Amino acid sequence: MTQPAKRIPTHESTTFDHGYALLIGVGETADPAWSLPVTVKDVQAIQRLLTDPERCAYPDNEQHVRRLCNAEAARQGILDGLAWLTRQAAADPEATVVIYYSGHGWLDAFTGRYYLIPHDVMPADIPGSALSADDFSTALHSVPAPRLLVFVDSCHAEGMASAKDEPGLPTDFLSTGMPKCVIDSLKHGEGRAVFTSSRGAQRSWVRPDQTMSLYTYHLLEALQGAGNQPGDTVVRVSNLMNHVGKTVSESARVLCQAEQTPFFDAATEDFPVALLRGGTHEANDQPEVREKSSETTVIIQHARDRALQIGQVRGGVVIQK
Repeated sequence: MTQPAKRIPTHESTTFDHGYALLIGVGETADPAWSLPVTVKDVQAIQRLLTDPERCAYPDNEQHVRRLCNAEAARQGILDGLAWLTRQAAADPEATVVIYYSGHGWLDAFTGRYYLIPHDVMPADIPGSALSADDFSTALHSVPAPRLLVFVDSCHAEGMASAKDEPGLPTDFLSTGMPKCVIDSLKHGEGRAVFTSSRGAQRSWVRPDQTMSLYTYHLLEALQGAGNQPGDTVVRVSNLMNHVGKTVSESARVLCQAEQTPFFDAATEDFPVALLRGGTHEANDQPEVREKSSETTVIIQHARDRALQIGQVRGGVVIQK
């Protein structure tokens, strides 16, 4: 028997009522050498945008959006946050769930297991104290949302220090992007999509002004409509994918003289993840982004599906609407 197609909400109201988000910025860790303060800035910026009634318009309360930073981003805290999402999605059959993780990701070269590094990781026992990709994936599979989008922005260290290797990285562990087999596990099931900030041995870079990661910066642009068409009232997975995929690579080359290529994998239909500017969008209302380097600011005008470098000036980092 043919099953009826699932209805994708149009969200014609002024709030993204069925949106739920868990935002994880690990920040401080047991070993100060592994701490990443910029991850906290990442999730704070995302939370502000998601709950802005004139932007993404998620309801601004703990029933819809929760942030875990520093001590709250302990292994059990992350698992508890995923359990909260499971309960919220179970009570809302039209739920759209967003999970954002910003922190280290390490591969055990001996066992082949991948780990997300939480606040309370123990340097002497990484496998016993970190959050394995297997446990993370199992928790995600328990979330019954018809639409679930996972962002993983890991391995910031190269953008924060000049050393080639991360300081104090334990023996047998490699700092690397999330392996394809792990991504396949995370996206297993209907209505799942996974975005990662880099591929393989590439680093996930931080902006020169240390305000946030390149990946987060361009994701915020996309959530504000930089990848949309005039007249759109929602931001879809494809809008994020197209914009972030182009601009992160360009910024890494221009600002960091490095390669960083985001990876996207989805086994789902294209679905809305947020309202666009509170559900309205004026024609030609595209953001102009000025990206700061050590001496100059590269101006990139984002117009629909492309990024065009149009000049250089001195000055700070601003976003003009």
